[in-house]
Amino acid sequence: MSAAGGGSAARYDLPEVDEFTRPYWDAAAEGRLLLRRCGECGRAHHYPREFCPFCWAGEDRVTWEAASGRATLYTWSVIHRNDLPPFGTRVPYVAAVVDLAEGPRMMTEVVECEHARLGVGMPLEATFREAAPGIAVVVFRPV
Repeated sequence: MSAAGGGSAARYDLPEVDEFTRPYWDAAAEGRLLLRRCGECGRAHHYPREFCPFCWAGEDRVTWEAASGRATLYTWSVIHRNDLPPFGTRVPYVAAVVDLAEGPRMMTEVVECEHARLGVGMPLEATFREAAPGIAVVVFRPV
């Protein structure tokens, strides 16, 4: 699926699902967050890649694993204007970078939190927002 949306109005919040990333998006649709972990160096990474970005181990050494869904807030920005559909209907929203408990840093959105309560190190948990039928994206909320 692409941002072009297959004949409907353009959408800029939908992933491009391919054969490699399908397990990630299928898990997200079920409310589960997956990471990739290297069997060579042991490190987890996100976004999903076919190889390890740390030691360059190949696809045969990197596997999918379930993440705990726990994270801490690393940084954020409150977005007050975004003209790309459908983001304009969501403003203001919190674009964020979180540190997952398993180690990787992830770009996401923080939801269900007053902006004044946001703080570096705030404990968060994963939740999922349906972006389109059968497609969910991970977002985070305070614990």
